[in-house]
Amino acid sequence: GRTREQGYKGAAEYDTIAAVKAAVRVPVVANGDITTPEKARDVLALTGADAVMIGRAAQGRPWIFREMAHFLATGTHLAPPLVAEVQRLLLDHLVEHYALYGEYSGVRTARKHIGWYVRGLPGGEAFRARMNAIEDSAAQLRAVGEFFDGLADLTDRLPVHQEAEALSGEEEAATAAD
Repeated sequence: GRTREQGYKGAAEYDTIAAVKAAVRVPVVANGDITTPEKARDVLALTGADAVMIGRAAQGRPWIFREMAHFLATGTHLAPPLVAEVQRLLLDHLVEHYALYGEYSGVRTARKHIGWYVRGLPGGEAFRARMNAIEDSAAQLRAVGEFFDGLADLTDRLPVHQEAEALSGEEEAATAAD
């Protein structure tokens, strides 16, 4: 896990979680840097924890939970999500986001969510920059639809390693900044 003082700097440490698990009789949940199904398996084995908690790795990847559950149960990977599914998830997410935050704040705070969904996708960085200039929800929804329609013309599914590579790049950048 991580201490409050550590924040997101450096690598998560799991020995303390293992020591806590050995010392108590209540369920223990491990967390910190769990970005792939393999990492979840390894952290569970190392700590003896009863479960793992996923944080930043789920940003823009709500399907990560089913991927990890499937891998932990079977040892095999699911196919990456369909582009059409991700498009539908993001559009639904945005509609709910605007309903919660309103037009003005919703459009502005939605930008980071859109960025998380398109992280590591072909054309994702340029699209993210374009999103920063859009000032209304209808235009954001149209642009997201067009982006994913274009991606669907190239492939049915997200790139296999899109998620892990995007997160690895962020972790390397965070470590380099230390």
